[in-house]
Amino acid sequence: MRAHQIDRPADLDVVRESYDRVADNYAHMVATTGMGDIRRHPWLKASIDAFADTVSELGPVLDVGCGPGTVTAYLAERGLDVSGVDLSPRMIENARRLHPECRFSVSSATDLDLGEASLGGVLGWWSLFNLPRDVLPQVLALFARALKPGGHFITGTHVGDEDALRTEAYGGVPVRWTTHKWRPEQFVNLIEQAGLRPVAELRLPPDEHSGPSVVVMAERPA
Repeated sequence: MRAHQIDRPADLDVVRESYDRVADNYAHMVATTGMGDIRRHPWLKASIDAFADTVSELGPVLDVGCGPGTVTAYLAERGLDVSGVDLSPRMIENARRLHPECRFSVSSATDLDLGEASLGGVLGWWSLFNLPRDVLPQVLALFARALKPGGHFITGTHVGDEDALRTEAYGGVPVRWTTHKWRPEQFVNLIEQAGLRPVAELRLPPDEHSGPSVVVMAERPA
């Protein structure tokens, strides 16, 4: 049994099934439109590059909610010892097909068994916004414990004043999940309360694919 049990979201199975349904369309859209591909977004690529430079000598890196593995594969190309996990088995099937050189497994962020101070870096790259408001702090605390002193966490998420219930996505596929939105200062405060020290913050305006968002990088104090 894990030392730190995290509450299971009530809608976990519904969210998993929704992402399974959109996984193929999403992987195709990343390949054909550039959505979700950091190589086509200079500021997001710069953020991931800064993270990679910072954690490259610190040990294993875990990409939580890796989807079809785009960022995981980019970090592997940078020479990092990185693996990806995702709630959706179909997303992981796509990740393994597209990036057979990388390591992927199926797991929810709420069901990870991470050793204390076992990781040099953790990513929650637009993958934590489905977590209920009372569950996200528990997951952030898990990440903080799993990082080595000096290890870094990077995350990107949607920001706003109201949550959004999605009923279709990525080509009109029926889904059901809630996008929990935070104000940037609230989100940063959660990260601090988890025991991490924010070191950088990037706020991004809406674009053709998404509303406003924020990227935050934080470290576990040495």
